[in-house]
Amino acid sequence: MAAQAQAQSQPRGRGSPASPAAGAAPAPAKKAMKVKDMNGRQKAAIFLVTLGSEISAEIFKHLREDEIETLTFEIARLETVEPEQKDQVLMEFQELMMASEFISSGGIDYARELLEKALGSQKAIDIINRLTSSLQVRPFDFIRRTDPAHLLNFIQPEHPQTIALILAYLEPGKAGYILQKLHPDVQSDVARRIATMDRTSPEVLREVERVLEKKLSTLSSEDFTAAGGVDSIVEILNLVDRTTEKGIIESLEEENPELAEEIKKKMFVFEDIVLLDDRSIQKVLREVDGQELAKALKGVDQEVQEKIFKNMSKRAATMLKEDMEYMGPVRLKDVEEAQQKIVSIIRHLEETGDIVISRGEGDELVQ
Repeated sequence: MAAQAQAQSQPRGRGSPASPAAGAAPAPAKKAMKVKDMNGRQKAAIFLVTLGSEISAEIFKHLREDEIETLTFEIARLETVEPEQKDQVLMEFQELMMASEFISSGGIDYARELLEKALGSQKAIDIINRLTSSLQVRPFDFIRRTDPAHLLNFIQPEHPQTIALILAYLEPGKAGYILQKLHPDVQSDVARRIATMDRTSPEVLREVERVLEKKLSTLSSEDFTAAGGVDSIVEILNLVDRTTEKGIIESLEEENPELAEEIKKKMFVFEDIVLLDDRSIQKVLREVDGQELAKALKGVDQEVQEKIFKNMSKRAATMLKEDMEYMGPVRLKDVEEAQQKIVSIIRHLEETGDIVISRGEGDELVQ
């Protein structure tokens, strides 16, 4: 009894846990929530905690302020994150990213097929349903994996408006390939229709997709979808060969001079290098192979050649002139390919902000 009284009168230290009351069972440990029962915000919070502060901070830079506040609140609410929760969240993220990549590269049917092989039918269906609940698939998504040469055979006999609609929804690289393979009389007509296209109703999209239904898988969109326009045809023309590009522009100049002028203002061809300031040209020349430059300058206007020569050292300009002379006659195709390579470099430098191309009104530079 004395020992019991002494134990009862012994004061507890500040850090000592309180003894349970006589006869009371210890409180059960709180079970960790299962990942399948969590909402998206809670999963995102666990994901960010798992990644660590540095990577999470980089992700926050790309989020809106309200999104950051929401995630910060969810992270603050986390008490402990079990290893099993981390693993499940990371696995789910990997599966969703894999599915998104499959959908973007080949469409939903392609993604479902690959996911079924990797994860099983039910898992694949769950992931696809989760993604497509908020995913809007572009019309003609089913032809994104189709070889452009194969697709060309199907759409060549179609009306120019039908061809224009299909090309407007294709990646510019594939659309450019098909456009340059069309008959010259059809090329400019299709280009004009893409440039003047605005919005297309779901009914028309479904009807055009139906034309290819027996040959290829089809998807349709229930929403009015914007496609085409001047920017669209410019992006396509930037990827076709010079002969095709010139032919289309010249034809458009006869049929619709205003449209042709609007397109030309947004395009950049090799001869437009005279529009660049000296500093920009010097940056371009540092990226260009000397032999390619020699070929590209074959047959161009004297003004273009002089613009290049004046932005080189005297020794480099002399060597370039000698290369052009010793090179002799060069096939037009090789010249155009060399010019296109240089134009690609110029466009890349403009996209990265290293150079500025003056295209007329409103493009004057402010010192």
